Amino acid sequence: MQLEKTNTSLPIQNLELLAKQVVEGFITGMHKSPFHGFSVEFAEHKLYNKGESTRHIDWKMYAKTEKLFIKRYEEETNLRCHLIIDNSASMHFPVMANKTTSILNKIGFSVVAGASLLEILKRQRDAFGLSIYAQENEYFAPAKGSEKHRRMLLHHLEGLLQNHTNKTTDTYKALHEIAEKIHRRSMIFLFTDMLQANKKEEDLFAALRHLKYNKHEVILFHTYDGKLELDFNFDNRPKKFVDIETGESVHLFAENMRENYNLAMQSYFKKLKLKCLQYKIDYVPVDIHKGYEQILLTYLISRQNFL
Repeated sequence: MQLEKTNTSLPIQNLELLAKQVVEGFITGMHKSPFHGFSVEFAEHKLYNKGESTRHIDWKMYAKTEKLFIKRYEEETNLRCHLIIDNSASMHFPVMANKTTSILNKIGFSVVAGASLLEILKRQRDAFGLSIYAQENEYFAPAKGSEKHRRMLLHHLEGLLQNHTNKTTDTYKALHEIAEKIHRRSMIFLFTDMLQANKKEEDLFAALRHLKYNKHEVILFHTYDGKLELDFNFDNRPKKFVDIETGESVHLFAENMRENYNLAMQSYFKKLKLKCLQYKIDYVPVDIHKGYEQILLTYLISRQNFL
């Protein structure tokens, strides 16, 4: 089964409109797939049950469908979700020459994915919060369900696209601090490329385990550029490769290193998957060239298991 691809070629500045386009395309694909049984209509109404107050019945909906529906309001949230986005220098790879959704880098992809999650969370009447970090926590907003809150979070997501950053990553420290701030049971979505300089892997997973405190559900979206960071798909001219965060560099021919590099990366991905399985963290590798359907579908499946 493959969901219908969403055509996303809007300028990245139209983030809210783009998020709606992504979600609508996803819903259309869901209706054509074996997953059509999931609740993807969402939102504004629920079926009237005998004995409930008739005060909020939508009579216009009744005229169209001959069924009784109750209007639902923003405070009727079903669960709490928290988005966490890594804003370190490595997430701004590759450099975006043109800010359209057809050529996004990792941070751009994460921003659009995050905005799309906010759109689908709004339709489900779920509450949503946001954290952004690099060397330190740059922004934190607790989960709320209002439209005003969603627009504020969209504003901060858009801000991640304005300037390239040269900040290194301190995921270990940042996640511990975020975990201390999320008090009520939540679904937590973490967008990160899992690239850190001179950090112990054990410390990183200790922080991820801390996020699971208070019975949170943690979904790790391992965000990467499949063409360049996994397949090492560079032409075979001599190139200087520079670590964005440390500044270390090496000169080489890509073809000479491609096979060994690819094997090493596959081994690293497998190791991450096994570690997450060990600690009961949902590990979802996300290639920025393959669209947003996997992210939204992961949310729906996780939501069904969470409630």
